Amino acid sequence: MDNLDTACVNTLRILSAEAVEKASSGHPGLPLGAAPIAYSLWAKHMKHNPKDPSWPNRDRFILSAGHGSALLYSMLYLFGYGLSMDDLKNFRQFGSKTPGHPEFGHTPGVEITTGPLGQGVANGVGMAIAEEFQASRFNRDGFNIIDHCTYVLCGDGCLMEGVSSEAASLAGTLKLGRLILLYDSNNITIEGKTDLAFTEDVAKRFEAYGWQVLKVADGNSLENIDTAISKAKAETNAPSLVIISTQIGFGSPKAGNPSVHGEPLGEESLNKTKEFFGIRKEDCFKVPDEVAAYINDMILKGIKAEEDWKALFQRYAVHYPELAKEWALGQQSSCPQLLDDESFWTFDTKPVATRAVSGNILNYLAKRIPNLIGGSADLAPSNKTRMEDMGDFSAANRSGRNLHFGVREHGMGAIANALAAYGGIKIYCATFFVFTDYMKASMRLAALMKLPVIYVMTHDSIGVGQDGPTHQPVEHLAALRSIPNFIDFRPADANETAAGWFTAISSPSSPICLVLARQNLPVLDIDGRSALKGAYILLDSKNTVPQVILIASGSEVHITLAAGKQLQSEGIDIRVVSMPSWFLFERQSEDYKESILPSAAVNRIAVEAASSFGWHKYVGLKGDIISVNRFGISAPAEEIFEHFGFTAENVASRARAMLKAENNK
Repeated sequence: MDNLDTACVNTLRILSAEAVEKASSGHPGLPLGAAPIAYSLWAKHMKHNPKDPSWPNRDRFILSAGHGSALLYSMLYLFGYGLSMDDLKNFRQFGSKTPGHPEFGHTPGVEITTGPLGQGVANGVGMAIAEEFQASRFNRDGFNIIDHCTYVLCGDGCLMEGVSSEAASLAGTLKLGRLILLYDSNNITIEGKTDLAFTEDVAKRFEAYGWQVLKVADGNSLENIDTAISKAKAETNAPSLVIISTQIGFGSPKAGNPSVHGEPLGEESLNKTKEFFGIRKEDCFKVPDEVAAYINDMILKGIKAEEDWKALFQRYAVHYPELAKEWALGQQSSCPQLLDDESFWTFDTKPVATRAVSGNILNYLAKRIPNLIGGSADLAPSNKTRMEDMGDFSAANRSGRNLHFGVREHGMGAIANALAAYGGIKIYCATFFVFTDYMKASMRLAALMKLPVIYVMTHDSIGVGQDGPTHQPVEHLAALRSIPNFIDFRPADANETAAGWFTAISSPSSPICLVLARQNLPVLDIDGRSALKGAYILLDSKNTVPQVILIASGSEVHITLAAGKQLQSEGIDIRVVSMPSWFLFERQSEDYKESILPSAAVNRIAVEAASSFGWHKYVGLKGDIISVNRFGISAPAEEIFEHFGFTAENVASRARAMLKAENNK
């Protein structure tokens, strides 16, 4: 490595420190210590074209230690990804392209949103799975259309988080040789030295996972870092962990001090840091001409690499036109035309669990969507999420479409996000609904990134029965409904389940959770397409403004419908509304919402075997809610439902009581 490489590294260090200083907020410690790692990777190993950040065959770089975003933004600026110097100067400011943590879809070149530590490690595993899967589908002799690596830069905190352990264990099992984890090991956290809480031998842990482990003793040695990355790339039968010993805040007066992790250096310390690296203190946000010219040569190489790939793909399209067409459809996220496909919307009348219907629909879709892959956290037989005759993705079979995540819900969620962000793939994952507790962070990030991940969550309520309160989700619907840009969908029967799956595969930018029942449910005499608007009238009233509106979701729709029919036989003007999705209902026009829930109809009762939290939005302060505002109990499901008042008799009784109270005013 020559002096120009050193100048590039020091330019990155100071640009990052200056951005933090100007913002009076941020994390200068990682950029100062880890800049040699990032630079060596991007300059000497990364296959990327800054002029086209979406080039499908690019190497992926993920900054798992997302608090070090100033370093990533400095890299993106220096390598010509479209950021300006003003963007660096506006670090962490309102409306800037350089937010406090990297955000997918916001800043060119950011592959995925990181911030919660450890997520990026699991995201890297997802990207590596995606690469192997796509390569197995499309590569042919002489035409390696997909042929790239996934690199993740992480820190001590990332490797303390359980999500990284879950994902790393799976990566070793799958022998993901295109995954390289660069560990910025500086032995410092916010509270002090890592030995306060983190004394394990990380190398031995990853060796036990089945990873190749390499070590670089001097994190400032560009030559040694370069050599280690080359060795990692050469090992294709196992993922690689490169442990690089660095000093947090290197070159600053605060080097090695926990305070440099998340505090600006201060003007005096910044000037001394510049002096240490041979940069004049008056040179602010400046890139030396020789550095810019040197990096520009690298940019030109990246442009040439994509041009060569495009030429290869043109020849590929001639030899394999059907594969090229399938590739294009996948990149466009196209889905089959199902709205007018009557076979998709037609079901037997025999009672069936929505989880079972979902499994049938999944297999129907699997034959029509070749880029649909997914799996469960060791619960596929219960979740009904196995795609028959589609094979199992493994170290020996990269074309298998059934993913086995093991008992790793947190890791599964983060891996699924990466598969969605990778491009060209439709991903679903599954477990019991109660275990969304473990997945919440990843599900929230999917919504934030506008990734249409499909979550198939079964065993949806107290209907789980004898498994007891540990397995009975009560507050979970309310939690998911509170996430912005997240589609909730709890179907009442087979028809509504089809509507849920249709929504899932056609959603361009919102994740969806299909909340499915274990117990058999009657099949309603409806067209499932009615449910696509989130709520619809199942049993209509005679008048535009009914005496009482009953609203329900999922399995409770059936007892509510029975109650409605009983009340109508008594001469009470009742409307029954099925509401499988609050999110979709809120997307509808005001006229439609008024037609379903007229504002003049104030007598309303919601029925749902979950927390009442949020339902007052639809029933009003004077409305009634039959719900579960405590933890469940262990007993046969039928007994539990009766205990909590989920019977047609109780729903009807509550409606009569509401009308009686109104008449007594």
